[in-house]
Amino acid sequence: MTARQRTLVICAVPFVALLAVAALAPLPMSLAQPGLTANVLGDNKSKPVITLSGADGRGAAGKDDGKLLMTTIAATPPDATVRLPQVLSSWFRADRAVMPSEAVYPEGETTEEVEKHNQDEMRQSQQAAVKAALGQLHRSSRDVRVSLRLADVGGPSAGLLFSLGIIDKIDGDGSGGGLTGGRTVAGTGTIKADGTVGPVGGVPLKTKAAKRDGASVFLVPKAECGEAKAQLPDGLRLVPVTDLDGALDALKSLKSGGRVPGC
Repeated sequence: MTARQRTLVICAVPFVALLAVAALAPLPMSLAQPGLTANVLGDNKSKPVITLSGADGRGAAGKDDGKLLMTTIAATPPDATVRLPQVLSSWFRADRAVMPSEAVYPEGETTEEVEKHNQDEMRQSQQAAVKAALGQLHRSSRDVRVSLRLADVGGPSAGLLFSLGIIDKIDGDGSGGGLTGGRTVAGTGTIKADGTVGPVGGVPLKTKAAKRDGASVFLVPKAECGEAKAQLPDGLRLVPVTDLDGALDALKSLKSGGRVPGC
């Protein structure tokens, strides 16, 4: 071995050791992938997601066998250990995302705190969804009581789909039929009591979850059209929405063959 070769070997040892340490060291990153979907018009764990009392609804005769899928992402919990090989593996996959942990979870929150926070947001989202839906139908909570139940899901991003589901069950398309026209329609978006739809994040992964579970249409907050288009699965149609009224118009136009906005 020459002197030059010995020098290279000596220099390589700490470099290899540094790589080994980097590979094993935990990183402040979270990994995400497409999560579950749930049909808000159906059952979740053998119980209806939406239950009405004080309203006749459309009944079985008005059902069109379509679905309204709320979508989620699945992220590593805040106390999970994420290392460099996992990050590199996820970085080059279209169905994975790598994000700073602080962008997913507020700094210092434990898994239990995150779960409580997400459930609180879900509860507030459900309350806003009920108000938005009943307001759209010019109904009062004194006349129609709505119960929403969706196990193992938190956060505010199902608000739009909850509102659409409530309207579908009470009034459908206003002509005796459902809103979906027999399609599987997925989507995401927060909602305010006045019907305003807001962005949520994680849209590319949610479109993949929607396509995986049979959706052909995806309702997306208009502000996230660009993000959704960048990695859109084949055969999934994006429909941008800014409010509940616009979402309803789009669904009715899809059903009738009318003009539907696109991203």
